[in-house]
Amino acid sequence: MVEDVELPPWASGPDDFLQKSQEALESQYVSEHLHEWIDIIFGYKQKGSEAVTAHNVFHPLTYEGGVDLNSIMDPNEKVALLTQILEFGQTPKQLFTTPHPRRIVPKLRSLSRTSSHAVSIAESPVSPNEESFEDLTEESITLAWNNIAKLKLEEQYKIHKEAITGIAVTCNGSSVFTTSQDSTLKMFSKESKTIQRSVSFSNMALSSCLILPGDTTVISSSWDNHIYFYSIAFGRQQDILMGHDDAVSKICWRDGCLYSASWDSTVKVWHCVLGETSSNKKHHFELLAELEHDVSVNTIDLNAANTLLASGTKEGTITVWDISTATVLHQLPCHSGTVFDVAFSPDSRHLLSAGEDCCFKVIDVQTGMLISSVTAEEPQRCFKWDGNTILSGSQSGELLIWDLLGGKVVERIKGHTGAVMSMWMNEQCNRVITGGEDKQIMFWKLQY
Repeated sequence: MVEDVELPPWASGPDDFLQKSQEALESQYVSEHLHEWIDIIFGYKQKGSEAVTAHNVFHPLTYEGGVDLNSIMDPNEKVALLTQILEFGQTPKQLFTTPHPRRIVPKLRSLSRTSSHAVSIAESPVSPNEESFEDLTEESITLAWNNIAKLKLEEQYKIHKEAITGIAVTCNGSSVFTTSQDSTLKMFSKESKTIQRSVSFSNMALSSCLILPGDTTVISSSWDNHIYFYSIAFGRQQDILMGHDDAVSKICWRDGCLYSASWDSTVKVWHCVLGETSSNKKHHFELLAELEHDVSVNTIDLNAANTLLASGTKEGTITVWDISTATVLHQLPCHSGTVFDVAFSPDSRHLLSAGEDCCFKVIDVQTGMLISSVTAEEPQRCFKWDGNTILSGSQSGELLIWDLLGGKVVERIKGHTGAVMSMWMNEQCNRVITGGEDKQIMFWKLQY
């Protein structure tokens, strides 16, 4: 029977003790380090050399299978061993033999959903008057995502004859380039609200586009197996890269390299030396790597450090590649059907994918384990996320805001009359442009 309990000095009473204990167990620190406890109690640090290194070893009799009592014939010896086992207790069954993935937790420096002044000074590493530009940018991004449900439609324009497949915006936000299944690349002026250019490279659909640093060149991928380079300043096609044997589905650019995904079951990495448009000098393309898949590749994404590439196929497989060695790190059959979109979290710890099977899947990048699955009412065709919250474009045209930890929709925003096919978000995460199956582009802005 337990008699009176002496409380620690930091507890003013029983209720205060329980309250503070609960807050500690549910704290950010515990959530961020929960996987370490799992590793010791149920995981790879429970037995063997890792357990010795972690100073996590117990009497041999406490481990499951430590002794076979049925093989002991001497009743006195058996009773002695049973008594010893009961005295020492029993260690839990080992469930994992590899490091357990970290839990997805909200960022420490979260801002109030109702006020930008609710940040605790104690949470900041510097005084309010000494905050760096990076700190302010991080806070503005956090504030934007905390208020993402306040996204409001500013304006919309029907600029294509078929579904819009790609969106790219110049640094100053004045010009918006879009690609479409109607085979055209269009340049839309935000200021004059008019189409300033319309270019057709072939009679096949265009699948995606991006603008190179400096806002001088737009690159578009096409279902005709080619990639087109278009000069913004001179208003003409600069070059063409004929690098695939089937439709090019998605392109990315990072540090002078072009990454192209294709239905020919490859992702190719190209080093590009851009020529001078004024002198009609052609670009130079060098194939650095070819990442081979078993089936058509529908989408790709790069992590922030440009060390990993994730690819999603038409059969639902997600593959994480080491770019430097062109080798597979992880491969998981995540979806039943096409992977529509895939993206690393900003900290590159997790990978999110959306598929034809109406599911979101979250993968721990370090271990390659599938750690979360959320099912929607309909397929989500594209998305942006900050590691905790998802803004997705649905098959029916709605924009949905998801609480990933809770696995639920927290807001529905009416948008397009057909599937949301593409989505662009600015660096501050407070402006969004969507392109739809309804041939429209819609401009969205956060209203705090």
